[in-house]
Amino acid sequence: MTRNHPQLAATSVLPYIALLLGILGLGLSAILTRWSGAPSAVSGFYRMGLAALVMALPATLQLRRAAPLSRRHVLLAALAGLFFVGDLTTWNTALFFTSATNATLFGNTAPIWVGLVALLLFKEKLGRAFWVGLGLAMLGAVVILSADFLKHPTLGFGDLLSMLTGVFYAGFFLFTQRAREGLSSLGAWWISAVATTIGLLLVSLVLRQPLTGYAPATYLNLLALALVTQVGGYLAISYALGPLPASIVAPTMLGQVVLTAVLAIPFLGEPITTSQIVGGVMVLGGIWLIHQREAKDSRQ
Repeated sequence: MTRNHPQLAATSVLPYIALLLGILGLGLSAILTRWSGAPSAVSGFYRMGLAALVMALPATLQLRRAAPLSRRHVLLAALAGLFFVGDLTTWNTALFFTSATNATLFGNTAPIWVGLVALLLFKEKLGRAFWVGLGLAMLGAVVILSADFLKHPTLGFGDLLSMLTGVFYAGFFLFTQRAREGLSSLGAWWISAVATTIGLLLVSLVLRQPLTGYAPATYLNLLALALVTQVGGYLAISYALGPLPASIVAPTMLGQVVLTAVLAIPFLGEPITTSQIVGGVMVLGGIWLIHQREAKDSRQ
């Protein structure tokens, strides 16, 4: 099997370490967002803007060393950022119209869309192990979130917005993967972050959400969100999307559902249930199957 990821060696563990760090960063995002209490677009603006500001110097120095840059890949990175604007905007808006659990469930349908696009447009050969693993991981996410979802089983406006979130999130993964073909992980991440910051600033202004006047604790949590989730988590994901395809990375990020459920025990005082344990095992089993397929393909 031939794929456009020649830099991936069968023995390389760095992309998988990056994925684990990405899952950790994203797993903490829900907790930090809850603690901040800032409006949706404002929270996203500070999250992205502070992250882009912190990494501005190393990113610009690296981009200058890589000059001249491919305009196509710069545009792809910017488009990834705009898709992330759509992801954050629809996600945060959906939370006002449906439960957080429903929004999480439908928002995490991104791996399905990534797999379909990779199959139909990018002509990736996704075998039976991939689809079985993806189905098992998605089913595990449903089991984890089933207790609340069964209380609100009808599809409403918020649930449809959450599904749209999954589409935007898939676009973010796919465009980042293509941008990484011509840009470093830091360069692609930073260009995407700047585009997202500008987009969220415009959304904040349109929605008339105030950018200032919050308590010090809010700003501290937003800073932690920027450093932990955006710099740490998404920069790690951007790196992984170089040697690994989006069809592998996106399903793996379902692990954040498991991690969030675990972290919510000490940080939010939310108890873990038997269904969450069973669902977590299913998610991890599905991710394992998907990566077994990747390991097999990389040896061929």
